[in-house]
Amino acid sequence: MGKISELTIQQAYEGAKARYALLGVDTDAVLAKIMKQPISLHCWQGDDVRGFETDAGGTSGGILSTGSYPGAARNGDELRADYEKALSLIPGKHRVNLHAIYAETDGVSVPRDQLKTEHFRKWIDWAKKLGVGVDFNPSCFGHPMAASGFTVSSADEEVRTFWINHVKACRAIASDIGKETGTPCVMNIWFPDGMKDQPADRLGYRQRMKHAMDLILLTKYDRKYLVDAFESKLFGIGVESYTVASHEFVLGYGLKNDVTVCYDMGHFHLTESVADKISATLLYADTLLLHVSRPVRWDSDHVVTLNDDLLSLAQEVKRCDAFERIYFALDFFDGSINRIMAWVTGTRAAQKAILIALLEPTFLLLEAEAAGNYGRRLALVEEYKSLPFAAVWDMFCQQAGVPVGTDWVDEAGEYEQAVLLKRA
Repeated sequence: MGKISELTIQQAYEGAKARYALLGVDTDAVLAKIMKQPISLHCWQGDDVRGFETDAGGTSGGILSTGSYPGAARNGDELRADYEKALSLIPGKHRVNLHAIYAETDGVSVPRDQLKTEHFRKWIDWAKKLGVGVDFNPSCFGHPMAASGFTVSSADEEVRTFWINHVKACRAIASDIGKETGTPCVMNIWFPDGMKDQPADRLGYRQRMKHAMDLILLTKYDRKYLVDAFESKLFGIGVESYTVASHEFVLGYGLKNDVTVCYDMGHFHLTESVADKISATLLYADTLLLHVSRPVRWDSDHVVTLNDDLLSLAQEVKRCDAFERIYFALDFFDGSINRIMAWVTGTRAAQKAILIALLEPTFLLLEAEAAGNYGRRLALVEEYKSLPFAAVWDMFCQQAGVPVGTDWVDEAGEYEQAVLLKRA
């Protein structure tokens, strides 16, 4: 595929800039803003959620990466190399998101409730070298102690204690990560607890989970270093009928205890709009964590694409003037395709949605709505869809020093031939 010349990009951008200026939008200011808008890239896309544990590992709790495309990262060095390649193809400055199962323990079996910051030393030093922030997650799945389908809500005190101590350990690690990298580490807590069929004691499990969360959060950390987040889910494989950490449970707990609520786009009924939840929650919460994903029929974590759901999400953040209050993170895993392409496609799609939202002449929509002219509002929304955002996107990529248009696809393909396909 032929490369787009810098002159062509500049000329197209100047035309788009003039077009947006007629609507009161400063594209230069938008480019400056999106250049500073980070997205947290999840490590588990690079190795199909396998992690580096020597004994436990695996997936459970409704998590499943399908496919056996060659080239999955087998260790930390390979995963970091793949990360670097992906980041080199994505405009802007971003973050990386780790699960606890990506600890590097030099072949020593370390129980999850005994993990320490030293087990993530390579990750921290690497992130500092690259100048990227790091986010973190406890891994309450894929472990013998999670085999019953319950972790912190289990009736077994030994199981509960193990997972409580695991999440406590993760909070200490996340706080250290935030201190060392100089940017707050967002640590998202997700429990897979639930049942395949209807429980007789819904309340009991939730009482135990609430008590566990209270114990987990007893130690207070400076929010400059650690941002606690809590994620809900509708259902998962094997927990179709009952999820302990439902939306209502997590929302109530988060708002009452000043814990950031995480909305995953795949963790709701397909007819629900996560975008619609943003304004309601921000009336009561200071911040939100958004897990950007693409469900297909269920929470299937497909690679993010620029679809209506994603665009609505970004537009709602813009219309709430909430970019400073939102943490954007990706959450998908596809082992059936080139994993670098999955990372880059999903991240660039999320960025395009954010760019389109930032370019929207929102004030004109608000004027029409305030005047009761809903026909004008509808007409403007439709006309905005054909505005030349792609020219602004190309300029964003050029200014960021990453491939423009489809050029990155060829580069990712070259990396696959030179690196990924040589992995046994």
